[in-house]
Amino acid sequence: MKIDAVTIFPEYFAPLKLSLLGKASESGIVDFHIHDLRHFASNNHHSVDDTPYGGGAGMVMLPQIWGLALDPIMVDDTDLIILTPAGKRFDQAMAAKFSTARHLIFACGRYEGIDDRVRQYYSSELFVGRNIRVHEVSIGDYVLSGGEVASLVMIEAITRLLPGVLGNPESLNEESHNHDGYLEYPNFTKPSIWRNIAVPEILLSGNHAEITKWRNEQAQRRAEKNL
Repeated sequence: MKIDAVTIFPEYFAPLKLSLLGKASESGIVDFHIHDLRHFASNNHHSVDDTPYGGGAGMVMLPQIWGLALDPIMVDDTDLIILTPAGKRFDQAMAAKFSTARHLIFACGRYEGIDDRVRQYYSSELFVGRNIRVHEVSIGDYVLSGGEVASLVMIEAITRLLPGVLGNPESLNEESHNHDGYLEYPNFTKPSIWRNIAVPEILLSGNHAEITKWRNEQAQRRAEKNL
């Protein structure tokens, strides 16, 4: 999978070199490319925004700068993800769908967002036959200062589903949100007593059928508490 991110703060994406993401990149499972949007600005101040038509607070990111940044990396079979609080809520099902993509581009907006003509242009009939899909996505009902953090959340959720990224792929089977309404049961390790809190006796019993039953019950309780 190839992943491009366009941003005015490339430094935000340093975590892509760490942990599982870093290993996925080193092994060639994921090919990351980070692009500085300001490199496509032509004035002395490298401005990427201007005041909104119709008035209002804040600044809007310029469509011509985004066009210059996106055109060279927009290839056939691409999913362009525009991070915006007005987008569709990101969830595990969406992560699974994006994990089958060949090429993802994350457009990290700032200020009052990206001029909507960027979305319109790459969604238009000009790209019929090139298999370009545009998605407006939000990671939650709150506002961040920019799309970088949201992109990192999505990238980690998506790439850990790729074959070869997790050391033990079986761990995906019992994770929260991988099944409809499912939340993972609580986990424990050594020592069996910590600060006078004991591990549930059933987990020390060696009775795997009863342990499975207990874990299913605990997962169900967690799901009910979160309704």
